[in-house]
Amino acid sequence: MSVSVMVVDDHPLWRDGVARDLSERGFDVVATAGDAPSAVRIARAVRPAVVLMDLNLGEQSGVDATRLITAELSGTRVLVLSASGEHDDVLEAVKAGASGYLVKSASCEELVAAVNRTASGDAVFTAGLAGLVLGEYRRMAAAPDERDKPQLTERETEVLRLVAKGLTARQIATRLVISHRTVENHVQSTLRKLQLHNRVELARYAIEHGLDVDPEG
Repeated sequence: MSVSVMVVDDHPLWRDGVARDLSERGFDVVATAGDAPSAVRIARAVRPAVVLMDLNLGEQSGVDATRLITAELSGTRVLVLSASGEHDDVLEAVKAGASGYLVKSASCEELVAAVNRTASGDAVFTAGLAGLVLGEYRRMAAAPDERDKPQLTERETEVLRLVAKGLTARQIATRLVISHRTVENHVQSTLRKLQLHNRVELARYAIEHGLDVDPEG
């Protein structure tokens, strides 16, 4: 089945162009919207797998829409597609629940790959932005009480770090020289221990706790 996508942007030509490009590449573009209230209302009705969300939508921002959509629609993921590459904008979007962030200078091929990965549950960022976000989270995150910190095995921690860096399960398996099934088992075990629901939440946890950086630096 093709991935259902909703495109949200306040510029009609850009919005229609992105929708057309995605449709031509096999995606099911189920809706478009030009402002935040419409985006939330339509998303509730059509429940797309992925919402491509602009941030600058006028009176109510794409961050507001992202927060409402991700809070209400557990099966819908938001991928921000914005002209802004400012790390404050990226950080706010991720805090609101966005699964990833692309700048509008991304190529069509990069966009197609990002939508597919987002639909699969991966956290996707334009190259260069992920590091900014991870660094900011590390500075902001309060040190957790070690007594309350879930105890992960060394291998689970290795897998978690690579998930936070945006690697797929197969890429992690290759990096660690283990099977794809073993990676998935570690991911599921870590999700249970941390009481999380999917890889996006797992990546966000790793970012917030500074687990995306190898101890050796």
